[in-house]
Amino acid sequence: MKLFDRLKDAASESWREYTHHSFVEQMAAGTLPKEAFQTYLVQDYLFLIDFSRAYALAIYKSRNLKQMRSNLLGLKGLLEVEMDLHVRICERWGLSPADLEQTPLETETLAYTSYVLEAGMRGDLLDLKIALAPCVIGYGEIAERLAEVPGALAKDNPYAEWISEYAGREYQELRSHAIAELDELAPSHIEADQFQRLVTIFDQATRLETDFWQMGLKRLPTR
Repeated sequence: MKLFDRLKDAASESWREYTHHSFVEQMAAGTLPKEAFQTYLVQDYLFLIDFSRAYALAIYKSRNLKQMRSNLLGLKGLLEVEMDLHVRICERWGLSPADLEQTPLETETLAYTSYVLEAGMRGDLLDLKIALAPCVIGYGEIAERLAEVPGALAKDNPYAEWISEYAGREYQELRSHAIAELDELAPSHIEADQFQRLVTIFDQATRLETDFWQMGLKRLPTR
């Protein structure tokens, strides 16, 4: 059984709350309020800046050149591909990259990025990758499921572009690589106390992802 599947089973309640959150269900239906998505996407752009720092830390934490090159590719993917999606969409709202970078961090963004970087600084490369897993692997799982919802990829769904980006072949390959990487980094036998420590990291990062979705809904204007 893959380490990722073991972690997901151990944190099944948190994982389901994250991957089936109302925010993403409304994206698939095309009913998510625009303001909620805007708040999320701008904060996610800021999140990806620190996520890139986490990949830079992964290069430092790497045990060999193969791992260093792999994490460099991940870093380049964040800086040159994934963040471009955010810039592309935000430009349609009249927001430039400079505008995005000057936006204050929401508490949820700061909490999540701080946790991931702290887990990586305190632990080894496996600890860091497990802290990153809910985002890297979870987005692929969520988008793959949402893409199967009737109408989710229709042209009149304002969130079809986001769904198709993360459900696409390139990102799904990244998801598969991230799952396999956890097995490569893990020792052949994981003691019960070590596994529980890894579950704690995974569960906490997953719950912080849930808070990130909820952040968009919380920031909706009251009527």
